[in-house]
Amino acid sequence: MKFTVVLILVLTLCSCFQNSRNCQDYKTGTFKFDYTINGVEKTGTFIRTDSYSIDYFDNKIDSSSVRWINDCEFVLKKINPKSRADEDAIHMKILSTTDSSYTFEYKLALKKPNQNQIVKKGLAIKIK
Repeated sequence: MKFTVVLILVLTLCSCFQNSRNCQDYKTGTFKFDYTINGVEKTGTFIRTDSYSIDYFDNKIDSSSVRWINDCEFVLKKINPKSRADEDAIHMKILSTTDSSYTFEYKLALKKPNQNQIVKKGLAIKIK
């Protein structure tokens, strides 16, 4: 009986935990993030304003428009896509924040028929 009461208490307290999401602090700024290509880990940076995101990675610069859905979700669409895959918009969602970073997930904004929706996660660190 004691075990059941303790278990219910622990589950109740755990269910009350909520990730901190102060997304407003991460709508604009300069950020860095790590990514892996062919098993090689690299670091990229991006500058985001209310309307645009400029990405610097692999000695390339790429620009996207930013359309905010709410304080914690937005859609990125490349301004000058170089391929059909680049034309696909990306849905970004901030999952949690700290004082200097945020965890996010991203996927295609529109699900393609007959394909599984792939959702990936990442961490962006605010530089300024």
